[in-house]
Amino acid sequence: QVQLVESGGGLVQAGGSLRLSCAASGRTFSGYAMGWFRQAPGKEREFVAAISSGGSTGYADSVKGRFTISRDNAKNTMYLQMNSLKPADTAGYYCAARRGGLWYHQKTSYDYWGQGTQVTVSS
Repeated sequence: QVQLVESGGGLVQAGGSLRLSCAASGRTFSGYAMGWFRQAPGKEREFVAAISSGGSTGYADSVKGRFTISRDNAKNTMYLQMNSLKPADTAGYYCAARRGGLWYHQKTSYDYWGQGTQVTVSS
């Protein structure tokens, strides 16, 4: 069992930056692929970024070049650095863990989820 806790959300002006963190319990964190998803009111939860156990990364086109995903296996923590934020980035952000080292876009491929942290970008 893996427990995930997100932090770092908040209110920021357009063009600003935030860094989200996802702290994971368990001793097998390094073997999991990890992902960030987001969900705006009335919309489906969508893929944002992911990182494999080996460190390869993937991004949604909408955030490519602005967001950076990383992980620190020694701290059992994953990060999402978000720069040049836009009002369209406003959503609840959720971290997810997947048994097996490869990442996927599909939210159904992930086994564990955090409770989410809210990001609000004002214009």
